[in-house]
Amino acid sequence: MNRGLKVFVGLACLFVIGLPAFSQPSSRSIETFIMDNFDEANGQNYLYNGNTLSWDWAVNSSRFVAEGYPLTGYYEGIPNSLRMLLKGSGENHQVFGVKTAFNRKGDNWFEVYPTKDGKAYEIPFIGDVSTIDFWVWGANYNYTLEVLIRDALGRIHVLQAGNLAFKGWKNLIINVPGYIQQHSHLRSGPENLTLVGFRVRSDAEEYVDNYVIFFDQLKYTSNSLSYIYDGYELNEVDFGDSDSSNGNSNSSSKSKSSNSRRLNSDDDVVDVGDAK
Repeated sequence: MNRGLKVFVGLACLFVIGLPAFSQPSSRSIETFIMDNFDEANGQNYLYNGNTLSWDWAVNSSRFVAEGYPLTGYYEGIPNSLRMLLKGSGENHQVFGVKTAFNRKGDNWFEVYPTKDGKAYEIPFIGDVSTIDFWVWGANYNYTLEVLIRDALGRIHVLQAGNLAFKGWKNLIINVPGYIQQHSHLRSGPENLTLVGFRVRSDAEEYVDNYVIFFDQLKYTSNSLSYIYDGYELNEVDFGDSDSSNGNSNSSSKSKSSNSRRLNSDDDVVDVGDAK
């Protein structure tokens, strides 16, 4: 009797082990995606869903910004750690810089956000994002940095990146909380989490007449297979129903439209605190 039971258990184990592995992607399949190296405007060539995406960056400031500011541009430079990593690549490495000034101390801020065709644009992430990684050049001012992302429900989440009171380049790695909904269960809903931009805030007592910041090498880690399932390609099948197709097209268009705007007073904003 015992011998028969052992044989049955052994056969059951072989059956389970022999199941097709491709039906369930690994939950540990983590990749690193470079979103922007800030070498030039509209030169990212970011591959997303078979399409190549590119964008520029712009800045929006609070009401007491000084006349003629903020100023932005791409400037030659690179963190030393990245210089050694990319040594011999033969490229002209650049960074994106912002210079601003305000007329008085207080709760001053400015947002650095991507643009496309002259309009605010939100960059889509791939898969389930776990960390956002980038380099920042600090001027040792008592300012703070925030990362703004939009979830699949349309809400803005503010990830605290910490204080900017340091000199020179620093690599910042921000954790994305697991409770943020990154994908919609609706076919016409947002497919992925999106990057809205960065926000820099001044301390109420800090000087505000001559501030400079630079950004470089924006990337993230993600489980890119997290939302791929057996039969995923059938999700986009066209049934030839014009009414249904138009309806889906309109829904998709509305979704993309709402995801292509900067943060404003009508957005549902969630501050998740220190995410590091």
